[in-house]
Amino acid sequence: MRQLAVPRLAPPLAQGGLADSVFGAALEDPHRTRFTLTRDGRPWQEVSTERFRDEVLAVARGFLASGVGGGDRVIVMSRTRYEWTLVAYALWTVGAELVPVYPTSSAEQVRWILYDTDAVGVVVENEHNAMTVAAAYGARTDLTRLWELDSGGVDQLVEAGAAVHPDDVHAARAAVQPRDTAVICYTSGTTGRPKGCVITHSNLASEADNLVAGWSSLLAPPGEQPSLLAFLPLAHCYGLMVVVSSVRAGVNIAHQPDVSPSALLPALAAFRPTFLYAVPYIFERIFAKARINAQDGGHTALFERAVRTAIRYAGSVQRHAAGEGAGPGPRMRLKHKVYDRLVYAKVRAVLGGRVRNAVSGGSPLSRDLGLFLQGCGITVYDGYGLTETTAAVTAQPVGAVRHGTVGKPLPGNAVHIADDGEIWVAGDVVFAGYLNNRKANEAALRDGWFATGDLGHLDADGYVVITGRKKDIIITSGGKSVSPQTLEEELRAHPLISGCVVIGDNRPYVTALITLDPEALVSWQALKGRAPRPVEESLADEELHGHIQRAVSRANSRVSRAESIRAFRILPGEFGAAHGLLTPSLKVRRAAVMEAYAQEVEELYAAR
Repeated sequence: MRQLAVPRLAPPLAQGGLADSVFGAALEDPHRTRFTLTRDGRPWQEVSTERFRDEVLAVARGFLASGVGGGDRVIVMSRTRYEWTLVAYALWTVGAELVPVYPTSSAEQVRWILYDTDAVGVVVENEHNAMTVAAAYGARTDLTRLWELDSGGVDQLVEAGAAVHPDDVHAARAAVQPRDTAVICYTSGTTGRPKGCVITHSNLASEADNLVAGWSSLLAPPGEQPSLLAFLPLAHCYGLMVVVSSVRAGVNIAHQPDVSPSALLPALAAFRPTFLYAVPYIFERIFAKARINAQDGGHTALFERAVRTAIRYAGSVQRHAAGEGAGPGPRMRLKHKVYDRLVYAKVRAVLGGRVRNAVSGGSPLSRDLGLFLQGCGITVYDGYGLTETTAAVTAQPVGAVRHGTVGKPLPGNAVHIADDGEIWVAGDVVFAGYLNNRKANEAALRDGWFATGDLGHLDADGYVVITGRKKDIIITSGGKSVSPQTLEEELRAHPLISGCVVIGDNRPYVTALITLDPEALVSWQALKGRAPRPVEESLADEELHGHIQRAVSRANSRVSRAESIRAFRILPGEFGAAHGLLTPSLKVRRAAVMEAYAQEVEELYAAR
């Protein structure tokens, strides 16, 4: 199969823009809880549909009073929080264009976005962000519209708009059309300068409405209002899509700005969402935390048996659903029931205990991890998409999950596999093009299709399988093409390994840079009866090195000898966004890693 199209489940946006859903919902169900807020450990506070509408209107009046209106571009530079969503909908209400910027961006990155978009205003979270913006402006003196959320920026907008009549806002909202630009969302910039993706109101509405039409049954049990903890960065198209979809579906949303495990896991346990949107890294950390807890409690063997049982059980269920087997037998069902009480219930409890379905996006989820979570009672629907496709362009069908794939085309869209294996997509969610970048548009947009740069294939049933990224393909000096994804996924699944970058472009053979999970290392050292030591003090440990070597050998068994890792280096620290080695969506910046560890790479090859 080379091409597959799936018909729409929801009609395209016929008129108006994204903000209309807020005003319409307030008329239909004014008292429904739409947001839940918490500040500094204080009790949860509910925000109704009616209150959110009123706050959006008040902030929109402030933007009009400040001279921000239709077609103007405003940067929002903040972590994920309620005010981010409030400001976004206020901008869309007056027809302005939202330009999300990661709060960790450098002054140089902000300077480029300011220049590329010609933004007329900036909303920042705190003083640090304000200083970054000021540095980006440099000697320019026209920065007259800057609002700082932590210093009462929303209140300032509300106060400024008090003299603006609400009818002026409604007139501005009525002028918004589906094909107008809603967001200029910048790519992560894993290679080269970030490109501004022009995403329309229709793009986002089509993405959200087709997901709601086809997948809303997964959000919560019948009769219960769905709830969601939004913690993905809203400057990333995936995180933005999650919030827009949730607003349009009537989901109760709580915002969580800190995604470190020490902050995120307690927030999940306290809020107890019914559904979860995340990236593979989050699911990997949840699994790693469960394994470490088992090790610390002296239950390592029990946990590993439970993992194997969950994977086999879920795999058997999946094959049965596809008509390829009888499903789990009595003995397997009994073992699964026992492990559910001893292990799986504790994994569910990490997410608050109510999540039974989740979505993973950003990069492919490993098949074994997906099966394990399904065996634990949490079905993860893996999807695939890019900023250019308004987040998801494929998704696992309801009740027909096939782990190891990223599902089928989202309703209203099509997937085509080009002759070289590149994935092309077309449909309602494909963006309007790159801002001010004719050359990039000509390279990526081809007769109605968007060339994603990803490699893959369609299986016999139309499920998309991602095999790598064209720009990541390694060509050794011997001419061998190597896709690093298989090796890197296999190694990241090891309990001690948190990150891996496979190297070999224009080199005689393949090598790897590996990072360790500090918490998992301490647990491993305890099992060996040793005092805890940090990673940098453990690099010379021969037993540890041998342990990782066995993991590398297992990964090598999945590829040919020409593709196998011949040497590796354990690094003293993890790849981190703060050092520019990860994107804010937690993807590795391969070029940045190669530059940061150029000496270690040279030593790997010089040693042989």
